[in-house]
Amino acid sequence: MIGYIILGVLVIAVLWLLATYNSLVTLRNRVREAWSQIDVQLKRRSSLIPNLVEAVKGYAKHEKGVLEEVTKARTALMSAKNPRQAADADNMLTGALKSLFAVAENYPNLKASDNFKQLQEELSDTETKVAASRQFYNTNVLDLNNSLEQVPSAWIGSMFGFTKEDFFKATDEEKADISVKF
Repeated sequence: MIGYIILGVLVIAVLWLLATYNSLVTLRNRVREAWSQIDVQLKRRSSLIPNLVEAVKGYAKHEKGVLEEVTKARTALMSAKNPRQAADADNMLTGALKSLFAVAENYPNLKASDNFKQLQEELSDTETKVAASRQFYNTNVLDLNNSLEQVPSAWIGSMFGFTKEDFFKATDEEKADISVKF
């Protein structure tokens, strides 16, 4: 009788271990999938950048520095190896694009160009998708990190080498108040 009780406890313990491990694997894979969604949107945005730069080049020939910054930031984004590097490169690209659009304000013909308008709209749509993907990623990171900090799944996580993930964070520049002047 005691043998059956011990066997039952062992079976329950093994089942609990497997369920907890599988839960952590699922959470980790959700984080990876969420990151891949950000990656898809960042790549989409990066593929729009050369067209945008070419559209601006025709009008703003002497704005070479701004165009080089956009190209440099795009290259950094494309070569990012992990979410942290991608976030840093994305922030750099966002700043460079702000400069590019500020330059475009000085060229009425460029702003009126259908090609430039379409690229701006596509980029704006992509930015919305990037923001939604970031939110989805951060939600999944929160779920994984919570599981890795809560007992008893924290024990299983540390036993099998699961690690917490970093959130995709906004830079101080992105958090700053925007000044609108009419």
